Amino acid sequence: MAAKVNQAKKQIVNDFAKLAQEYPIVGAVNMEGMPTPQLQTMRTQLRKDEVVLKMTKKRLLKLALEKADKKGLEKIIPYLKGQPALIFTKENPFKLFKNLEKNKSSAPAKAGQIAPKDIVVEAGPTPFAPGPVIGELGAIGIKAGIDAGKVAIKEEAIVVKEGEEIPANVAAILQRLGIEPMEIGLDLTATIEDGEIFTKETLNINEDEYINNILNGHRWSFNLAMEAGIYNDLTTEVLITKAEFEATILSVSQNILADKTIPSILAKAESQMQSLKALVPESVKEEPKPEEKLEEKPEAEEQKENAKEETSKEEKEKTPTQSSETASADEPEVQSPPSEDKKDNEGGDSSANLEA
Repeated sequence: MAAKVNQAKKQIVNDFAKLAQEYPIVGAVNMEGMPTPQLQTMRTQLRKDEVVLKMTKKRLLKLALEKADKKGLEKIIPYLKGQPALIFTKENPFKLFKNLEKNKSSAPAKAGQIAPKDIVVEAGPTPFAPGPVIGELGAIGIKAGIDAGKVAIKEEAIVVKEGEEIPANVAAILQRLGIEPMEIGLDLTATIEDGEIFTKETLNINEDEYINNILNGHRWSFNLAMEAGIYNDLTTEVLITKAEFEATILSVSQNILADKTIPSILAKAESQMQSLKALVPESVKEEPKPEEKLEEKPEAEEQKENAKEETSKEEKEKTPTQSSETASADEPEVQSPPSEDKKDNEGGDSSANLEA
């Protein structure tokens, strides 16, 4: 009877070793806490995706991994945790991990279970009325107080760290708070491909963040190539366009006339003229043009001549009275010619004088 049992175990080891050699990717799965109905549903889904899930005792799994003729396969042995099983696939490890995570569901914690990750209780209000619950929260490291007649958690607290066993009092408080930290599903702890291990932390990536990192890397490398003038399939056309643009800007700034620069230079001159025109005072803008001044000049001279004529007329009207008065005042008095008697006397006197 014992020989039959040993032979059965050997067959199990051989079957696992054969699967490990046939499939390029081998994964370690923790099935602890997995309800039977969900496990059957998961097996059916994996079978459709051409994924083989097999479980047995941990000791037999180790023997199978060591026996399989595949380089580095023994590296996955440390990741056989909880209730272990092996998964064999040709699918990309990251896609496999994503599919397994997608089929998980949350569940409340039970005493004695191992925390799959840090169990965190956030700060904020609770539905509890003041009472002994404050002491119960304090016993598991949660600071609480009274706010608006209800118990409120003052600070965020990690009540159980990843990999630790969940105490009964913590599980009870988590259930009362409505926190479901456990996950029902297959927990892929690690995979191995071509001797390289991909742990759960490596496989659990944020796709949006990963894509953004790739896009940012592409953008940064492109900008670096542009600044350094590195020509390749992506930068050559852009660099030539950039050089042409910069040459055009330089030509326009230096007023170098060319087929492509003439419109821009004329537009620049127009803009400068308009800017200069805007600085001219309004009084200067209203002055007449030279042509208008030439046309108005004869009219102004005519007005001046008319004014002179009116002035001369006024002077003529005033002339008679003024001339008579002026003549009497300024002209010397005219003497009448001497009479003959006077002449004779004067002549006698003169002759007498001569005789004397």
